Amino acid sequence: MTGAADPPLLPLPDRVVALLAELESPPRLAAHLRAVHDVAHRLVDWAERHCPALPLDREAVLFGAATHDVGKTLHVSELSGPGAAHEEAGRTLLLGHGVGPELARFAATHASWTRSGVGPEDLLVSLADKVWKNKRVPELEDLVVARMAEATGRAAWEEFIALDDVLARIGDGADERLAFQASFPVHI
Repeated sequence: MTGAADPPLLPLPDRVVALLAELESPPRLAAHLRAVHDVAHRLVDWAERHCPALPLDREAVLFGAATHDVGKTLHVSELSGPGAAHEEAGRTLLLGHGVGPELARFAATHASWTRSGVGPEDLLVSLADKVWKNKRVPELEDLVVARMAEATGRAAWEEFIALDDVLARIGDGADERLAFQASFPVHI
């Protein structure tokens, strides 16, 4: 969760490391959360430089990325197969461990970016959870572009070109991140 990694990935926040240890997180889940957290860092850094007018809670995005799949500690089969039971379970789990609702929400919203009340933080967590493995989701990207264009006053196509460029660069490292995650077992 925090040691040297190949590819180099930022460590998970101490608060998340402690929580995952307490929950006896599967090693593969911790590796996944670390990869998504690292990508979220890159996206937030880029968004703050490219679109400083976008209202964005950096720490919320980073915490959300680092915990978005925590419900998979209870639904381990969803680490290697489909399922959405981990989403609400993760939110409930985080709330039960003293995480406020404003941060626990990411466990439930990371796969439902079209719900009402979804903010730019939710969109960036969702985007990080896709692009870490170089998966592009046009509907999600369009929502991010619309928020950026609204904040900057620039044309949506200009924002799309900028976002596409950063996502392509991040996507270039997907194979290494996927190999990193796969090097950890699903079960302890």
